[in-house]
Amino acid sequence: MQNTTTLPASLATMNLEKLGIELPIEGMTCASCVSRVEKALAKVPGVERANVNLATESASVSASKDVDLATLRGAVEKAGYSVREDQVSLSIEGMTCASCVSRVEKALRKLPEVTFAEVNLATEKAEVKFVGRADDVLPRLVAAIEKAGYGAKLPQAADADSAEAAKTGWPDWWPVAVAAALSVPLVLPMLGMLFGADWALPGWWQLALATPVQFWLGARFYRSAWKAVKARAGNMDLLVALGTSAGYGLSLYLLIAGIGHEGHGEAAHLYFEASAVVITLVLLGKWLEGRAKRQTTEAIRALNALRPDTARVRRGDVEVDVPASAVKVGDTVVVRPGERVPVDGEILEGSTHVDESLITGESLPVSKSPGAKVVGGSVNAEGLFTARATAVGAESTLSRIARMVESAQTKKAPVQRLVDQVSEVFVPVVLGIALLTLLAWGLSTGDWERAILNAVAVLVIACPCALGLATPTAIMAGTGVAARRGILIKDAEALEVAHNVKVVAFDKTGTLTEGKPRLVAFEAADGDSAGLLRLAASVQSGSEHPLARAVMDAAKENLASVAPVQDAKSVAGRGMSAQVKGQTLSLGSTRWMNELGVDLAPLAKRAQELEDEGRTVSWLAEGGAPARLVGLLAFGDSAKATAKEAVRSLAEQGVKVVMVTGDNKGAARVAAQELGITDIRAEVLPADKAQVVSELKAGGLSVAMVGDGINDAPALAAADVGFSMSTGTEVAMHAAGVTLMRGDPRLVADAIEISRKTYAKIRQGLFWAFVYNIVGIPLAAFGMLNPMLAGAAMAFSSVSVVANALTLRRWKGRAS
Repeated sequence: MQNTTTLPASLATMNLEKLGIELPIEGMTCASCVSRVEKALAKVPGVERANVNLATESASVSASKDVDLATLRGAVEKAGYSVREDQVSLSIEGMTCASCVSRVEKALRKLPEVTFAEVNLATEKAEVKFVGRADDVLPRLVAAIEKAGYGAKLPQAADADSAEAAKTGWPDWWPVAVAAALSVPLVLPMLGMLFGADWALPGWWQLALATPVQFWLGARFYRSAWKAVKARAGNMDLLVALGTSAGYGLSLYLLIAGIGHEGHGEAAHLYFEASAVVITLVLLGKWLEGRAKRQTTEAIRALNALRPDTARVRRGDVEVDVPASAVKVGDTVVVRPGERVPVDGEILEGSTHVDESLITGESLPVSKSPGAKVVGGSVNAEGLFTARATAVGAESTLSRIARMVESAQTKKAPVQRLVDQVSEVFVPVVLGIALLTLLAWGLSTGDWERAILNAVAVLVIACPCALGLATPTAIMAGTGVAARRGILIKDAEALEVAHNVKVVAFDKTGTLTEGKPRLVAFEAADGDSAGLLRLAASVQSGSEHPLARAVMDAAKENLASVAPVQDAKSVAGRGMSAQVKGQTLSLGSTRWMNELGVDLAPLAKRAQELEDEGRTVSWLAEGGAPARLVGLLAFGDSAKATAKEAVRSLAEQGVKVVMVTGDNKGAARVAAQELGITDIRAEVLPADKAQVVSELKAGGLSVAMVGDGINDAPALAAADVGFSMSTGTEVAMHAAGVTLMRGDPRLVADAIEISRKTYAKIRQGLFWAFVYNIVGIPLAAFGMLNPMLAGAAMAFSSVSVVANALTLRRWKGRAS
């Protein structure tokens, strides 16, 4: 379960049960906190009683039915505390079409404790956020879904049921096979008529074959239809049950009444084959659809399969095998050649190459040595090594990736909300059209037999399934294949925005360049370069900035000693300052030196030469304003091998590339020329990167930002969609809508490409689903389709939509 602070405005209309509700309160530390929360709740009009328990960190509120949850929550927050919101994923049983999705969502949203509910037809899951004790709320969630005519299970129960079903040994295709075996003899006489054969099964034989198909194998449709009727709603199964029952009932009536005989001893003209074949085809379609939907979740299953069952842990001088789930942070794990790394860790001893292809998409094994990070689930290709566990269980990289992929697949795309609105009225409209068809044909021709068959065809051909599946199956397939290529898309909204991106703003360091600058030159104003390096290294000794690491590496190479420092501090967008042996030293940008009044003239010419070569120049000054120039340091950072190709790929997609960097104009210009970038924004302070993104968005184009550092997080959040390199910080990854699992800038173009392909499949699926119904229903109403053809069309409409989405699995990408 997760915590969140979002509360939709729709909660303002949700009323509490009169008996009250349990609110989990966060932030209380003492009895006075209890008193403040109780007083805050008691002041809410309509609250009859509010008891707060510090031990359980909860408030029990009894109020009139007019009091809403949003008001109570606001009162608690105004008092300085917060109400915790939890989340659960429920497995939903019995959904057949998009209208089912709408009904389940409405049933959940009616509960006063529920703050968010979203249902996905393809995954058959409901994501629910709620306030209150889980033990109290979860049963109410299940009860609400069951009252709406569906089944619901918590994840643990659903997994147990799946495992139990797998043990039974019954293949999931057996109903289709049995239905087909019973239906084929009913169809053979019709096929024989095409070749001039004039024979038919006796009517009672037809009844014997059709009845088990109708009421045994088709029982699932009746059960689902009855639940829908009890819930005063409709679904696809109701249409199938009504349509096939009408065909079966008409045939039974004709058989009993003896109507339709053309001669003594001949079988009546019956329609048992229509009802039986329709049920068989719908069962076949559902089976094919289920297989296809399972394939869309292959990415998550593949990720989960990477987890080894056991780990070898060193306990003192002894190595013991333990369940991988029992490994704790800090444990030393031993990994032999060919084994999977059990948990995330940092190598302590040994060097090797690790295959991370199934996690990051990197096809070549990655070299690892002591101090390097290894990811759980990757394969040790050669040498034995030991590693200290740094993340286990739900906090491991593999678990976080699986959660992100699953979250993206279960979230609803904005376009799907329109489909849901259409689906709400779909079944009632179809029932109305079927009734009109029956009456129009019957009253105008007097042929009620034909009228019933045409009405049956209308009921059977209507398919809200394709509407409900077009969007989620494409998103599941697209996000799944993207994850296997090292692209993690946070949610469906990020996917939708990415396909419209027209401008990509790259932070330079670490995204387009290696992010490992080297100190290539240092020059002192007084000629003492060794002293300059010692002072610079002292100032930078406590910093983790890439330029600071470059200075420290150079100091080690030159055997420069580092003096102790005091009052070291970072000045955002400018540099570092510190006290070294009583001296106030400032190391940073030209802009900062100008602010400090430093005279840069003695080294200005040399600095310009270095900048023209594409170097980044920093200055060291001593004293306060005005400070005295000590010297300059120049850094170089090489472009990533794939950066130029990434820029070219984006240009081929019609995407404009902008470089945004804090480097000087000379260094930025040289790097941009090397990569083929014409739009450069140099000397941009970290706080101003978001402003640059806003300026780009002002042109009316969709803008993406690519970064990897903490200072990129505001710009990532300001962009229409943010791309974060996983080689960067957690803050940047959290702010981004798309996480790239390796530092290859070509993945940006790949992410945009797969989002465009995914949305092309969504458009194709929705177009087919709408056109199918718009064309098919009138054809059936005008008597141009018999029930069997209508059933076949309905069964394969949803299958074709899912199969079309599955073609996304063949996508490879440029960076593969």
